[in-house]
Amino acid sequence: MIPNTLPKGLSDNPLLAQWIGFEAGGVVRVATGKVEFGQGILTALAQIAAEELDVAPDSIRLVAGETDGSPQEGTTAGSTSVSGGGAALRLACAEVRALFLDAAADALGARREELAVEDGRILRNGAETGHDYWSLAASVDLRREATGGAPTKRPAEFRVVGTSLPRRDLAEKVVGAAFIHDIAPDGLVHARILRRPRRGARLVGLDEEVIRRRAGAPVGILREGDLVAFTSEDETAVRRALEAAWDHAIWDGGTEIPDDAGAPDFLRALPSRDRVVEEGAAPAATDGDVLEASYSRPYIAHASIGPSTALAEYRDGTLRVWSHSQNVFGLRTWLARALGLRADQVIVHHRQGAGCYGHNPADDVAFDAAFVATRMPGRPVRAQWPRQDELGAEAYGTAGSVSIRAMREGNRPPADWTFEVWSPVHSQRPGSNGVSNFLGAEALPNPEPPPNQLNDTPDAMGGGASRNWLALYDLPHQTLVHHLLDPNPVRTSSLRGLGAFLNVFAIESFVDELAAEAGADPVAYRLGMMSDRRARRVIETAAAMAKWDPGAPGGEGTGRGIAFSRYKNTAGYMAVVAEVEVGEAVRFRRAWAAVDAGLVVNVDGASNQVEGGIVQAASWALKEEVRFANGMPATREWDDYPILRFSEVPEIDIRFVGEAHEPPLGLGEVAAGPTAAALANAVAHALGARIRDLPMTRERIMAALLA
Repeated sequence: MIPNTLPKGLSDNPLLAQWIGFEAGGVVRVATGKVEFGQGILTALAQIAAEELDVAPDSIRLVAGETDGSPQEGTTAGSTSVSGGGAALRLACAEVRALFLDAAADALGARREELAVEDGRILRNGAETGHDYWSLAASVDLRREATGGAPTKRPAEFRVVGTSLPRRDLAEKVVGAAFIHDIAPDGLVHARILRRPRRGARLVGLDEEVIRRRAGAPVGILREGDLVAFTSEDETAVRRALEAAWDHAIWDGGTEIPDDAGAPDFLRALPSRDRVVEEGAAPAATDGDVLEASYSRPYIAHASIGPSTALAEYRDGTLRVWSHSQNVFGLRTWLARALGLRADQVIVHHRQGAGCYGHNPADDVAFDAAFVATRMPGRPVRAQWPRQDELGAEAYGTAGSVSIRAMREGNRPPADWTFEVWSPVHSQRPGSNGVSNFLGAEALPNPEPPPNQLNDTPDAMGGGASRNWLALYDLPHQTLVHHLLDPNPVRTSSLRGLGAFLNVFAIESFVDELAAEAGADPVAYRLGMMSDRRARRVIETAAAMAKWDPGAPGGEGTGRGIAFSRYKNTAGYMAVVAEVEVGEAVRFRRAWAAVDAGLVVNVDGASNQVEGGIVQAASWALKEEVRFANGMPATREWDDYPILRFSEVPEIDIRFVGEAHEPPLGLGEVAAGPTAAALANAVAHALGARIRDLPMTRERIMAALLA
């Protein structure tokens, strides 16, 4: 039996051979179900394995995200790759090391305590024995279930964990050889899919003669229902064919998206299913003051710089797919269902693409490639989305509106707090709500019926719209109200942080407003209602890093703001101070961030994660917004959907304050909410007026000043 104390990844995949193997030439095969999409996770996992096995990191061959060779660890999401996947791998490696030491003791007639491992070699009282992992591999059967009983190393023994090893994935990326876009097998067929301009639209006319002529080279036109694919060995030809089809396809009907679909008033008017959660004891009736405010974020695109791409080949009844999906096992299951295959007929290989941090079109384009491949057996097919579809047809990060109401007596912290959020669902990955949710599959004849209702990510899994809605401050009573908006005309799904981005932005902006009403310094006000030791530490550290001045005057065009959160209230802690200069636009000059992620496996990699989160959050807070016109998305090019430029990246100072004896806490998504809130608080300090709706554009700056 597998004890309940094992991490889920290990209890779900209990055979040690699923995780570790020893190959010729001194190579250690380390398998993981977690995948790399820019977060540096494979480097950290290799360090964990190298540490517990006592081998050189360079000897490790990582097998990541292969449905025929990796443990099934679900989606790489939620900032759980180190805290969950790393914990499972650590226990597996420690147990493998212990088994080999037991085998060496038997072979040598030695006491177990006489033996140690160094770079894979077995030492006896510090001397070579002639044995190593590879010489003993035949005598140690790893096709056994993990027990979790082998001791792992103490922090004082670490030699690899806690160091900043170079990223394993960067060298190939620098020379353009690591990405899925670079795979070009012999006999490759290129494919492009004609998207419906509106979900549910019907194709009533297509001038194939004009399209073939415009292509400039032979193209195949594959049509089933309202799904049209153009194929050719010439990539330019399929691109031209698609561009011609945009001009010469006639569509009818479909779900139109109103121009104001992301606006707070529109969202609050949608049908909703409501629930209420109470935390703490309701206060007795009081005549205290009431302060309330509302905040919002629009729909946001994933906006990966490299467009989504996939390859597929259907040969001898087996479909192989190469994808940058964050859930290769889920993709395998739902591709099989959508294409009428058995799951054991589908093999998915993860290959790296442009970073996405959420459900970007990687899964959709994998369906596109797989669909065409099953219609062209024996030929490898490469499908790629054009920029217009990448920005205009994907499942967007969810818009939302929040209202907060606090009651207090005098300048004391709130005695009663009500948080209310209006939001559509935050996850429609393949399998969510029991459907494949492939955009291409929806256009086929007799598509699978949509679910009767959409459900958001459960609170037990971190929540969707409810992620981080519970304020971590010492508030005696919180009422939390979730208005789940369904149906919603806009296709939505996971984007980095899910609801935490809006919720932390709202909570931390509102705390600043409470501090201002109380005539208190924002840092002191937060500390005055925070007892969590680790939360206090990051707030105090960030303020000290920035040389926070409690009496700094506002309304003079430059400002500073602070914000804090603990991601999901279970993962990493972060406080950040933002410094801005506000003219016609907001210039984000500098950020100081204090992070407590417990044990940090690779400090440089962790810094990369936090820095990237700060930059992305700044882009969302200051620039990004999906707009709609004529019933469909209107932001389909970079000119319509600007993102933060390299010249606009602030100077960033990061300090990790966690302790090595504390378990690792996820930090991939710690930065988004606090950064947006710190920017909003800094802008309010600079202007003497507050912007509560994102993004903080020139128009909103002017409106705030005029108000």
